[in-house]
Amino acid sequence: MLVDGSSLVFRAFFAIPATFKGPDGKPNNAIRGFLDQLSRLITERHPSHLAIATDEDWRPQFRVDLIPSYKLHRTAEPVPPLLEPQIPIAYDVLEAAGVTVARADGYEAEDVIASLAARAKGGVDIASGDRDLFALVEDPRVRILYPAGKGVWTEVDEGHIETKYGIPGRSYADFAILRGDPSDGLPGLAGVGEKSAAALVRRHGGIEGVLANGNRSAADADYLRRALTVVTPVADLDLDCGDCVLPKMPADPERLNALAVKHGLESPVQRLGRALGWVGFTE
Repeated sequence: MLVDGSSLVFRAFFAIPATFKGPDGKPNNAIRGFLDQLSRLITERHPSHLAIATDEDWRPQFRVDLIPSYKLHRTAEPVPPLLEPQIPIAYDVLEAAGVTVARADGYEAEDVIASLAARAKGGVDIASGDRDLFALVEDPRVRILYPAGKGVWTEVDEGHIETKYGIPGRSYADFAILRGDPSDGLPGLAGVGEKSAAALVRRHGGIEGVLANGNRSAADADYLRRALTVVTPVADLDLDCGDCVLPKMPADPERLNALAVKHGLESPVQRLGRALGWVGFTE
């Protein structure tokens, strides 16, 4: 199981009131919600391996150079002040617990996830609220667990994509490029909406087919080529994050205890320990 840590911690922050605070009076709602989501996923899915991916750069320069509007709106919508200090604490807790946190300087969580999925043996579940990762769906090996609210996860496979978007199940990236995506600052082709983007994918098989047979303008062709690099997750990062096995006991029990007590996370840490099957560990 590969978990988009950035996606889930943001969702936890907005789902759980900031009235949840630690002994120091600082909010811990995002950390609590994130750890509880992770515990439920482990309990329900029983993964053999687990890694949490981080956004070390949520707007990589190589993507901005190709499409300057890429996630531009996020520069005007910074991380909420009450959330920002919680993010490193959440990862500190995971690392003390021995859960693999995978990161790569200059890249987004989706690139880390794509690289880990590419080298994984066997089936892969990817837990994320970022639809960009639908581009990685590959029956029967890779599916997305997409949050549907109240702890429910929608399993997104090729059939789900075909039904929802009317395109072949491995064509989501091509579809998004043609249609555009305001949430990512992806402009799309002028005059092409969801239905016409789906029709183009079905007719031409994807961006390469549109470029070869779609009679597009030079400007459209230039955008499509640039967007392919921007939208496609990087899948060949050299990541040094170990074997991603689930920890049988905390990697650093004293540090984990200290973090739990300092930030008022005793119950979420206890639930995480139960989900991981720790025996004899006490807060």
